[in-house]
Amino acid sequence: MRFFILLEKMLQKLLPKKWRQALGKLRVKVYWVLGWLATPYFLKTQTRYRKVLEKLRGKEKYRVAFFVFQDSIWKYDSLYQAMAAHSRFDPVVVVIPYVTHGHQAMVMEMERTAKAFEEKKYKVIKTYNPETDEFLDVNQAITPDIVFFTSPFRLTLPQYQVSNFTQCLTAYVPYGIMSVRAEEEQYNQLFHNLVWRCYYETPLHKEMAQEYSYIKARNVVVSGYPLADLFLGPKSKHDGWKNRDANCKRIVWAPHHTLEKNITYYGYSNFLTYHEYFFTLVEQFNGKIQVAFKPHPILKLKLYNHPDWGVEKTNQYFERWETTPYCQLSEGDYIALFLSSDALIHDSISFISEYCYTGKPALFLLRDEHVFETFNKFGLMALQASYHAREAQEIFDFIEQVVIQQIDPKKNEREEFLNNYLRPPHGVSATQNILDDLTTQLNLPKTNTLVDSNWD
Repeated sequence: MRFFILLEKMLQKLLPKKWRQALGKLRVKVYWVLGWLATPYFLKTQTRYRKVLEKLRGKEKYRVAFFVFQDSIWKYDSLYQAMAAHSRFDPVVVVIPYVTHGHQAMVMEMERTAKAFEEKKYKVIKTYNPETDEFLDVNQAITPDIVFFTSPFRLTLPQYQVSNFTQCLTAYVPYGIMSVRAEEEQYNQLFHNLVWRCYYETPLHKEMAQEYSYIKARNVVVSGYPLADLFLGPKSKHDGWKNRDANCKRIVWAPHHTLEKNITYYGYSNFLTYHEYFFTLVEQFNGKIQVAFKPHPILKLKLYNHPDWGVEKTNQYFERWETTPYCQLSEGDYIALFLSSDALIHDSISFISEYCYTGKPALFLLRDEHVFETFNKFGLMALQASYHAREAQEIFDFIEQVVIQQIDPKKNEREEFLNNYLRPPHGVSATQNILDDLTTQLNLPKTNTLVDSNWD
């Protein structure tokens, strides 16, 4: 399998664009066949986890490593905090390299990510030493009992991927609520079939995994989405906005990174169309609104490599958001930003459903009518609960009518979607569902370790 991955990377650099697209389609078919042939190995690995559990049961304390390469896709705050408060778990954040965009970007992203978690007072271990140019052997240095991953994609070095940790328990919570029709990538990669536990968002997501996974989702537990705990539980007192004027409406603009279509994702992003328009909106509304620019974490890196942008133009654009009145740049954690906002304007896939936890209105920017064809059943329901815009005037009208005048005909529809599909099962938080499953498997007594029991 690794040979085919390396061969594809080499060909993607050498072939013209049209051939690269054909190669991408062939890749999906080749990997599916190879995965199907590997199904007995996947099933054997799942069976082997029983022996791992037998060895782990009875330990006094379990070392839990949370692998992360970008804090913006981190969805484990509530779980990390609950484990830190539990007498039998010892959690640590392990910052691993993000190698897709070169060495310099990797070092910058690791430093930024580590700093974000250190500011939260979490235990943090960085796997790269720039002075010696060496990477940490996690199995030797940390010897984790449980490893939680933040992404199923091969965006890091092989030594930090799931195939190197089958001697311990491995688990995964999706970095976003899966809403698009990319089922092979979302439920049936090598990763999904090797990991011990996939904690999924809703029964609908488990049904999709059962349909597409080689092992028919035998490793899936429906827990709910841990990020929901931060929205539905006790609210943070932190305000994520620079301007505290109560009469100035707070709008988040969150453009996606998919500037161009590829074999995995449709081109959702409208950034290149509206990147100047939002500054115009701020001027037109003249103090009635403020806008927080919340780009997808990969967008900046893609703009660095874009022929019409580059590093200097991109950095200057991002700096404008920090210095322009009634504007701000918001990168990294966005919980407080969303909770203290009045509305969201975006073309981000995961925010379609995540923002529903706030109960506030959202406007989805449609690049064209084919966008609807790219969403799965769950995603279409989430999209239906949002307002839609196909041109600049519709963005203006949304701000004027829904945000400022508060004429919000979709409010009840959003509430029904939240109550029927987004709330975690069993009447408890998603974090508690994950802890209950872990403690059951490890033969530990069940306890409610959440800091505040008033979770709704």
